[in-house]
Amino acid sequence: MDSTATRETANNFPRAGRRTFLRWLSAILGTIAAAFLSIPVIGFFFGLRKRSVFWVDLGPVTTFPLNQTRRIDFDNPLRQPWDGVTALTGVYARYEGKDKAEADQFRVLSVNCAHLGCPVTWFPQSGLFMCPCHGGVYYADGECASGPPPRGLYHCAWRVQDGRLQVRAPHYPTLQDPLTEIA
Repeated sequence: MDSTATRETANNFPRAGRRTFLRWLSAILGTIAAAFLSIPVIGFFFGLRKRSVFWVDLGPVTTFPLNQTRRIDFDNPLRQPWDGVTALTGVYARYEGKDKAEADQFRVLSVNCAHLGCPVTWFPQSGLFMCPCHGGVYYADGECASGPPPRGLYHCAWRVQDGRLQVRAPHYPTLQDPLTEIA
């Protein structure tokens, strides 16, 4: 009778078998995977990844005629090895003269349409930027004139240093991460 009671008691306790082992293994591997996948999310919320600032030289200020918009293409220093031809980017620069403090003033606009990012084309005859993809039209100051774009062209951060126009290396702009500093 003692051996039967012992046998019944032993059957009531689960043995550490394959099912228990796989359950623990799945829980441990799931926890490790969740920890690895949460690293970018945590980095986003704490802003751990800071983008380096590169300034691209567009040329001497004296080569920009007054009130004339021109497209300047350059290799983006933010490029990755797999970018290929898409790393060739550009801006539209317009020299607007000097201000009251005798400082040079420029309007530097992104080449990307604010709708879907297609490159816009400047038409000096009409004084408009036009997007070939969906018919977006922009005024010379970059403001939206018509079409599907929800806003005007993005303005790029620029500076004049040692008599040369420089633009901060552009990335693809969004409302959350524009090309100019948010005031």
